[in-house]
Amino acid sequence: MAKLKMYLKPTCTSCRKAKGLLLGLGAQLEEHDLGKDRLTVEQLDALIGSRNHRDFLNSRNELYREQRMKDHPPARDKALKLMAKEPNLIRRPVVIRGGQMVLGYDPEALRKLAK
Repeated sequence: MAKLKMYLKPTCTSCRKAKGLLLGLGAQLEEHDLGKDRLTVEQLDALIGSRNHRDFLNSRNELYREQRMKDHPPARDKALKLMAKEPNLIRRPVVIRGGQMVLGYDPEALRKLAK
């Protein structure tokens, strides 16, 4: 079974469900607690890579709703700075294996990633 890198917050329900599912499948996890060890702008930029930064914004976050980011999404630079400052703005969990990534709790995608 491959080792997966998981960015999560232990208090996040989606993160706990994803972690339980992956551990139940026998996956080995390298965990990164986003609350205790915040990502820098540079780390976020590397994590997101060529993907759309908007996919990494947590639409359930208060700041997301207050700034109406659905209708007025921030530019990548601004989004990275906001996510670095406010880790709850990062959609969770983020699970990585090699070049593959699953954002949020998606049981089917997580099962495929764990194989």
